[in-house]
Amino acid sequence: MIRQTIHNELLKRLKEKRRFVQVLAGPRQVGKTTVVQQVITASKIPAHYASADEPTLRDRTWLEQQWDIARIKAGESKTGALLVLDEIQKVTDWSSMVKLLWDEDTHSGVHLKVVLLGSSPLLIQSGLTESLAGRFEVIPAPHWSFTEMREAFGWTLEQYLFYGAYPGAADLIHDPERWRRYILDSLIETTISRDILLLTRVDKPALLRRLFQLGCAYSGQILSYQKMIGQLTDAGNTTTLAHYLELLQGAGMLAGLTKYSRGQVRQRGSSPKLQVLNTALMSAQDHRSISEARQDGDYWGRLVESCVGAHLFNSTFGTNISVTYWRERNHEVDFVLQQGKTTVAIEVKSGGRREMLPGMDAFVRQFKPKRQLLVGGQGIALEEFLSKPAAHWLH
Repeated sequence: MIRQTIHNELLKRLKEKRRFVQVLAGPRQVGKTTVVQQVITASKIPAHYASADEPTLRDRTWLEQQWDIARIKAGESKTGALLVLDEIQKVTDWSSMVKLLWDEDTHSGVHLKVVLLGSSPLLIQSGLTESLAGRFEVIPAPHWSFTEMREAFGWTLEQYLFYGAYPGAADLIHDPERWRRYILDSLIETTISRDILLLTRVDKPALLRRLFQLGCAYSGQILSYQKMIGQLTDAGNTTTLAHYLELLQGAGMLAGLTKYSRGQVRQRGSSPKLQVLNTALMSAQDHRSISEARQDGDYWGRLVESCVGAHLFNSTFGTNISVTYWRERNHEVDFVLQQGKTTVAIEVKSGGRREMLPGMDAFVRQFKPKRQLLVGGQGIALEEFLSKPAAHWLH
């Protein structure tokens, strides 16, 4: 069973006597619904599942109706019942309504367990902190890892680097154009139109789309907001771009890694390192085949670095580990992991990258990290590195 860790954690929490709203948050098409369906079967608790994933937003009445169905099941069973609400962020004012219903059940002794699923972690977190403080626990569901794709579909390292980590697209890679259309239409367009534009205020939708395209084209590179403004028409100001980048990150698509600066407040307006969170988003918008991409050393090198960055970001999702980069004048370190006072510097080496590592030497002299890691080349094999979560290298 893939996503075994998420499955086991959710099942364990549902069996506990403590009552918390369980929240499974992560991007589209990472297996949240499948995991929950498996947990429903394994828990053997009467359950009601409902999804708000419709083109138009659901309202509070719909949510209350679903809750009442689950309450009836709970009243008919000695073991209580389980309510699963999928794409919860699409219900208008969902968090205050869940709080009201949850508190009613707590006071009346209704034995109802609740699991909420959401494909926009940023919006989910906002709703939780506003209304459900002290009543919820989050289980992160990030993009699939290399190990999961290899075990589920027998993928090679090269396939994972190029085709990314969407399990729903795995059967389409032998028809590259069909695979590309699936990523562009069913994932990218659906996420932008239904998980961002439909749910948040975006004054310049065309700008957000162009920013996403720019971020994919420049993934693995540090790009100042001023340079972004120069490449984007009607770009507005740096605050707008930074906000749109946060929305794209919250949807699990594109992040802007901040510069590592120990002991100092990181500036929101500092130059971000653009980072796709799934390399499929990068290669689907490029017209190269996997063999053509492999022959282009510079492009393949950016794909490798982007894959490493996505792996680090996704494997630290929901933890207290930060992923940043470092640059000072001409010296640069690709990634910096930090957990408390422990720091690990990471440099990625591929065929298109430099042999010397002056940036790492400068970083070590200045910050004295616990470890300095070279990934690829004569360092840690890329396949080995992608098979272990980021936390492994901090211990």
